[in-house]
Amino acid sequence: MDFIDLKTQYAALKDRIAERMQHVLDHGQYIMGPEVAELEAALADRTGARHCITVSSGTEALLISLMALNLQPGDEVITSPFTFAATAEVIVLLGGKPVWVDVEADTGLIDATQIEAAITPRTRAIMPVSLYGQTPDMDAINAIAARHGNLPVIEDAAQSFGATYRDRQSCNLSTFGCTSFFPSKPLGCYGDGGAIFTSDDALAQACREIRLHGQSKRYTHTRVGVGGRMDTLQCAIVLAKLERFDWEVQERLVRGQLYNAACDAAGIARIHQRAERTSVFGQYTVRVAQREQVQERLKAAGIPTAVHYPVPMHRQPAYAGLCDRPTPVADRLAGEVMSLPMSADLTLAQQDAVMQALRDAVAA
Repeated sequence: MDFIDLKTQYAALKDRIAERMQHVLDHGQYIMGPEVAELEAALADRTGARHCITVSSGTEALLISLMALNLQPGDEVITSPFTFAATAEVIVLLGGKPVWVDVEADTGLIDATQIEAAITPRTRAIMPVSLYGQTPDMDAINAIAARHGNLPVIEDAAQSFGATYRDRQSCNLSTFGCTSFFPSKPLGCYGDGGAIFTSDDALAQACREIRLHGQSKRYTHTRVGVGGRMDTLQCAIVLAKLERFDWEVQERLVRGQLYNAACDAAGIARIHQRAERTSVFGQYTVRVAQREQVQERLKAAGIPTAVHYPVPMHRQPAYAGLCDRPTPVADRLAGEVMSLPMSADLTLAQQDAVMQALRDAVAA
């Protein structure tokens, strides 16, 4: 059993992917070809955001967004320590300081009730992280930002493209939405890729220039920028996958709900989804004691697992000491979370096998 079944997905989309890629090979515009603008228009339309700017990775999406906001050395960005390193590294690369706010015990998402206490005169932005396919409480976060001088809010939506919050799409919930098309994501390409979403015209223009080495036109470098373009071939692959994406989101929801019911019946703690939100179940995550032993038992039964994330950012050597705000819930979750096989093509028989093995492993 695969942890994420990309092979079955490819088999279903093989012809369309081949057609899309062949079209790129025929026209030969491998950088900024017509598929780039086509994908941007399709993604903007899907989310409702005015602008979509494709970029070379989800990390680059966060970095370019902060550069568009002109983050300066010493500026503070409030975020969650329970995340992948990309969230923090883009802040530090620009000379900023990540300010950790603890997470909710049942969701792993940043606790909006603790954000206001972390705001200082140096706060430049708030970067809430969507996790396991679900967004944080974005209305509460936006309200806090508005009370403090309309602080920009950047949704790190690397795991939640396709999810909704109060019937609005992830990536169109704040100043910026940034997502990733890494192959394991719910909507992934076959390499690196990402996108920035915003409805602010000036910020969108800044992002477009920054991703092209700061060029406002060829060889006119208006800003300091990066080489942050998404390859035309990768855009073509995402366009092919987008044709099946609505179906995949629905299938992920069904499988997530089946996992939820099975975990609740077995008394196995899990990550919860809020009633006003949908999840794309980028991962399906439970909480277990003695995690390493449980993982070994599942491995012996042929069930792959993964941990997102075993060490929170404030415990990582490169980031230790940057911020001393306590985050006990993030520390606890980091020692308990474990993700199970999840994809739109996961069969009911496979899910039953996973849950039986999990029940046995936890009981042993």
